[in-house]
Amino acid sequence: MKTVRTATRPSPFSTSRAVAVALACGVVLAGCGLAAPSSPGPTGSTTAPAPESTTPPPPPVTSWGPLESEVDDAAAAVEQMSLGAKAGQVLIQYYSGADASAARATAEELELGGVIIMGDNVPQAADGTADTEALGGIVDGFRETMEAGRDWPAIVGIDQEGGRVARLNAPLTEWSTPMAFGAAGEPELTGRAQQALAGDLAEIGFTMNFSPDADVTVGPQDPVIGARSYSSDPDAVGEHALAAVDGSLAAGILPSLKHFPGHGSVTTDSHVGLPVQEKTREQLAEHDWVPFAAGAGTAEDPGAPMVMVGHIAVTDLEAGVPSSLSAATYQALRDDIGFEGVAVTDALNMGALNQTAGNPPVNALAAGADLLLMPADVRAAHAAIVAAVEDGTVEEERLDDAATRVVAMMMWQQRLSEDAEAAGETREPSSDVALEAARAAVTQVSGTCGADLVGDSIQIVGGNPADRARLTAAAQEAGLAVGSGPVVTLLGTDVPPASGDVVVTLDAPWPLAGSAGNAALIALYGRNEESFTALVEVLTGEREAPGALPVDVGGYAAGAGC
Repeated sequence: MKTVRTATRPSPFSTSRAVAVALACGVVLAGCGLAAPSSPGPTGSTTAPAPESTTPPPPPVTSWGPLESEVDDAAAAVEQMSLGAKAGQVLIQYYSGADASAARATAEELELGGVIIMGDNVPQAADGTADTEALGGIVDGFRETMEAGRDWPAIVGIDQEGGRVARLNAPLTEWSTPMAFGAAGEPELTGRAQQALAGDLAEIGFTMNFSPDADVTVGPQDPVIGARSYSSDPDAVGEHALAAVDGSLAAGILPSLKHFPGHGSVTTDSHVGLPVQEKTREQLAEHDWVPFAAGAGTAEDPGAPMVMVGHIAVTDLEAGVPSSLSAATYQALRDDIGFEGVAVTDALNMGALNQTAGNPPVNALAAGADLLLMPADVRAAHAAIVAAVEDGTVEEERLDDAATRVVAMMMWQQRLSEDAEAAGETREPSSDVALEAARAAVTQVSGTCGADLVGDSIQIVGGNPADRARLTAAAQEAGLAVGSGPVVTLLGTDVPPASGDVVVTLDAPWPLAGSAGNAALIALYGRNEESFTALVEVLTGEREAPGALPVDVGGYAAGAGC
């Protein structure tokens, strides 16, 4: 049975079906199957009905985005492919270092569907920032190679969530953590921010971003998600994740909800080991699955195009088997959640799969995955898929289904990209939205709200050198001296509580619990320049902190703040 709890879908980035039909059909609605009202004439008689519109109704849309006709076109294209080409379409390779030549040759030889750019693939400029021009050349090279002879774009993806999961930083705008948006509590702002972030990626040539995170964090015992989650409230996570999906699509970048069946409530990091989820199916449906159910979409209001399936062993689904390789998990995603789009695995080179029997890419495809992300050896994965189909281990129909979903999604991405490019001149500057988000997020849970907390000067302790340098610059810009006066203590990730006149957490806010003395306690949720500007405005009393805790922090309940 499909999960019934859903989040409210924010409006700025998705037009309702009724409005879309009205826009498509014009002011005369009768031609769209809607009755046109009659009005009494001068003598009390009714006027003749308006002539039917010749404007055709909008074409049928799938629940996950592409037109039904694009799915048909994709199926026709897949039918003409060789077995090797079909195997290539469901694979996303990764490579090491900034030299992409070998990976590009592999992509051409294996007819791969895509590539992911990781941090070590990004060329560096002389000043240590990302050389986005050189990166654009690499992206263009991959796209030229993989798109040759195709009528759809290649997947060139990246992990760009904001906060500590960001493969690209300066000169691109850096962003606060996703939890900052949960603290701001404004899904509309979340969507605008994701549109701005994705717009920067689109300018470089990317077509896909493995974001947003739809995990619901359970608190400090969550070792890997933390501030990557919007909130500990499932409905709030769903609202923000859906806004982020819509924002990304508005920029022409395909997003992915992750990590089904929920990584925020397990206590093992799947990068290093296999987490075990002991919750029942019913408990998962009431908590971890709520954001994914909200993102499943309908033909009237399409949802997310992709869901990433993590490496989590759910005892109540298939004990001991990572979700990414579990047929029961993909069945739950399709049947319980109602998701009909592309199911992509988390990276297949992660530690959670180290003890897995058999071939992970083949097992994932057989279980129900459509897109296989980062197999440890893409050549071996490709050969294994071809062999598995030839010997009947994997039915060719399963591979055809997967490849069809991927191709249809990329055909749709081309339309999205064209629409975004046409509207590009109206895009908000990323730095402006990042500052607005940082200001909306900053949360003060103790001390006098709106007061000058520091006077004319501050001492800065804690954090890392970049944190201290950024706070110093923001303080001096505001006219504060640095080196004496009240102590501002900066706390990063996984640190114990601390003391100071003002204690500030830079990522998740949990270290505020137990911080000593009568300190003013502030959660910032970000280490970008905009976050430190927002912090100084609160320290000096120029602005009152408007954010609210999106999670419980010790004795401070979610919702606490000025």
